[in-house]
Amino acid sequence: MKPKLFLFFLFLTINTYFLPSQSVVTSTIPQQFREAPKFYNSPECPNNNFKADDSDNNHNNDVVCWNEAIHLAMTLDAAYIRGSMAAVLSILQHASCPQNVFFHFVASASADASALRDTISASFPDLIFQIYPFRDSAVAGLISTSIRSALDCPLNYARSYLADLLPPCVRRVVYLDSDLVLVDDIAKLSGTPLPGDKVLAAPEYCNANFTSYFTPTFWSNPSLSLTFANRRACYFNTGVMVIDLDRWRGGDYTKQIEEWMELQKRMRIYELGSLPPFLLVFAGNIAAVDHRWNQHGLGGDNFRGLCRALHPGPVSLLHWSGKGKPWARLDAGRPCPLDALWAPYDLLKPPFSFDS
Repeated sequence: MKPKLFLFFLFLTINTYFLPSQSVVTSTIPQQFREAPKFYNSPECPNNNFKADDSDNNHNNDVVCWNEAIHLAMTLDAAYIRGSMAAVLSILQHASCPQNVFFHFVASASADASALRDTISASFPDLIFQIYPFRDSAVAGLISTSIRSALDCPLNYARSYLADLLPPCVRRVVYLDSDLVLVDDIAKLSGTPLPGDKVLAAPEYCNANFTSYFTPTFWSNPSLSLTFANRRACYFNTGVMVIDLDRWRGGDYTKQIEEWMELQKRMRIYELGSLPPFLLVFAGNIAAVDHRWNQHGLGGDNFRGLCRALHPGPVSLLHWSGKGKPWARLDAGRPCPLDALWAPYDLLKPPFSFDS
């Protein structure tokens, strides 16, 4: 028997007789990922002199509160870990000062935080990051069912609680979803001006049908529809946001979002997860960001999963929002054309890999 064929049958034998069946496997992160290449600051970057283990969930003020750090927040869970790893790689690869990017990962308090931490550290040994536990109970009672069950996950609402979860010295943060990659310098997005009293910045899409994000119950109630009076309210995607956490805390915007969620439980004023409360509170009063920073919708149609093309114009960030995720379509052998742009950032080890 040829050596490769022998190894293949040996793998099948071990998998059949010695590994637990799928129904009893308890590992939260079954995938194995490669180590990413290391990326270095340009000579013009301020020097932080930090090591990865300085930030090992100890809230070291010298690390977390460094004024020159670029703070980035993402949620982290086993279901989307593959997307998160690709996103982190893309951010570091295109950053002018990758060693100065501080990652704030928010994970469900019920998740295996040590497994998540080990997975991140194994692929990014020099990454400066912390993991913050998010209690599902903090928001579970406020969630209403939406058109996609994935939108009902409590962790999907963690973006509303960043001002509470992150240390007070973190004054500005870029929030990013896990189903995207950057092809530009994160410092450009992080440095977006927030003039006046603006709390957040995001690309706006004023050609979208804004009324469709709320139910007839909302629009037929004058006391509710007047929410947008004197505001040029436009749709924006909450998967890419620059947030002034000081202003958020000062305005108690988490409470405002929760109040709309409580009303939704009673009156059904919208259909989509965590997005409409953000629109209710902020639409028409955000700092606009160039569309290049959120080429969204690449996941396709929410109902049929159809492929989408890029919006006209330059691209700095590709976002697979929507039903389809590039890793799932690539694995199934049915990728959309643009999924090929995500594939180079995929750190998943191939099947039957014998890499250590």
